[in-house]
Amino acid sequence: MSAVVARPRLLRGLPLVVVAVAASVLAYVLQGLGFADAVPSDVTLFAVLFGVTAVAGWAAVRWLAPRADPILYPVAVLLSGLGLAMLFRLMVARGHPEIAQNQAIWLGVGLLCLIAVLWFVKDVRQLDAFTYTIGLAGVILLLLPVLPGIGEVVNGARLWVRFGPIAFQPAEFGRVLIVIFLASYLAAKRELLAEGVGRWGLPRAKDLGPLLMAWGLSLAVLFLERDMGASLLLFGVFVVMLWVATGRPAYLWIGGLLFVLGALLGYLAFSHVQDRVDYWLHALDPATVHDIGYGQLAQSWFALASGGMVGTGLGQGSPTLIPYVGSDFIFSAFGEELGMLGTSALLLLYLVLVGRGLRIGVDQGNPFAKLLAVGITATLALQTFVIVAGVTRLIPLTGVPLPLVSYGGTSKVATFVMLGLLLRTSSGERT
Repeated sequence: MSAVVARPRLLRGLPLVVVAVAASVLAYVLQGLGFADAVPSDVTLFAVLFGVTAVAGWAAVRWLAPRADPILYPVAVLLSGLGLAMLFRLMVARGHPEIAQNQAIWLGVGLLCLIAVLWFVKDVRQLDAFTYTIGLAGVILLLLPVLPGIGEVVNGARLWVRFGPIAFQPAEFGRVLIVIFLASYLAAKRELLAEGVGRWGLPRAKDLGPLLMAWGLSLAVLFLERDMGASLLLFGVFVVMLWVATGRPAYLWIGGLLFVLGALLGYLAFSHVQDRVDYWLHALDPATVHDIGYGQLAQSWFALASGGMVGTGLGQGSPTLIPYVGSDFIFSAFGEELGMLGTSALLLLYLVLVGRGLRIGVDQGNPFAKLLAVGITATLALQTFVIVAGVTRLIPLTGVPLPLVSYGGTSKVATFVMLGLLLRTSSGERT
C-alpha cells in the first residue's frame, strides 16, 4: 500500500500573519495618539511597507518550506512589529527617528537572511558534515572583537567590530555557529558522554573534557571581551544541550557549579562586573539613585510600578527617562505603557516561540536535527530570561537585547537566521 501524504494547505499561517500586521499597525497608531494626540502622518507608509514585507516573507516560507511550523513566523512578525512601533515612539520622543528607521531596515535584512537560510539549506542535516569547520568559524567570530584595530569597546565590553563605516557584533552570529557545532558534536558523542559511573551516574573524568572546554571558551569571552551576557548564554546553552543529548542530570549540577565559579572569577577580576552587581544591590539607595548606572535600574522599577496592572496607555508613559530604554530596557517601556497584563502577553509570545521550538525538537528523528532545534530554542529562551530578569532586578543586568524587540540590528538578523534554521528543521524528516 502506498502511504497517503497530506498536502499542506495553501494559506496555512496567513491569517496569523495578517493579525500580527494589524496588531503592529494598531500599536503604531496608538503610540502616535498617546504621544502626540494625533495619528502618525506616515501610518499608511508604515502599514504598507510592514504588511508587504511580512506577507512576502510568509509567501517565501510557504514556497521554500511548505511543511514548516505555521506558528513561528507569525509570532516573530508580531514581536518585531510591536518592537518597531515602540522604538519609533521612543526615538521620536528623543528627536532621533532615524534610529527607528534603521531598525526597520534591519528588520527587512533579517527577513532576507531567513529566506536565504531556507533557500540554501535544503535539509539541516547537510550542516552535520561540517562539524569542525563550523565550530572554528564560530570561535573566530566570538573572539574577533579582541583583534586590535577592528575591535571597539562600548560600555566596558569589547563586542563591536568596525570595518570602515560598517559596525556589527560578530558574537551574535558566532553563537549560531557554535550551536550548530555543538548539535553535530553531541549527536556523534552522545552515547559515550551518557555513560556514567557510581550511584549518581556521574560522568567519567575523560568525558568532562567537552564541558570544561565550553567553560574555558565562555571564560575567554568574559575575560577578553568583558561580556558577561554572552559568556552566560554560551555556557548555559551548552549545558542544556549536553543534558538533552545525554539525559544525565549530573551535567546540569556540574555545569551549575562551573558557572558559579566562572561568575566569581569574573567578579573578582573586573571592576565593571563589580559595578553591575553593585547597581543590582543598591539601585534604590537614595545616595546612588542619580548615578546613571544605578539610576537606569531605579527608573526601570519606577516605570514598571507606574504601569500597574493595565499600564498608562501606549505613548502616554515616560519611559524615555530610562537612559538605555531602546535597547536594554525596552521591556520596562512596555511595562509602563501596557502594564502587567501587556508584559505578560509579551512573555507569552516568547513562551509560544520556545514551546514550538521544543516541540520541533521532540518531533525530530535525527539526533543532530533534534539537538539543533533544542539549542536554538534554548538560546532564545535564555536570552529572553536574562534580559527580563535583569531589568526587573531578579539578577544583575547583563546587557543582552530582547530578541526581535530591542534596538540592535545584528541581534535581529542573527535571530531571524536561527528562526530560519528552526523552520527548515520543522519542515524536514519527522519521527
